[in-house]
Amino acid sequence: MPKKAKGTANKARQKKPKELTPLDRLKLEIAQELGLSEKIARAGWAELTAAESGRLGGILNRRLKELQCVIGPKGTLIPRA
Repeated sequence: MPKKAKGTANKARQKKPKELTPLDRLKLEIAQELGLSEKIARAGWAELTAAESGRLGGILNRRLKELQCVIGPKGTLIPRA
């Protein structure tokens, strides 16, 4: 049986661009402030070091407290009561 070319099947399976949730937008805003946006765009979130991820997460947590919000389903931000 002949093998299929590798590139043709992958093109059909490409993911649609994911719509950014409010949480994603907030994370990207913080990443930009920390100078990490180019690294994330180039290599993805998984390439951040533990220190970079921790710094981003700490600032995100502080921002959520300042906004008096909690993270809801599917990345929504819900005001605290």
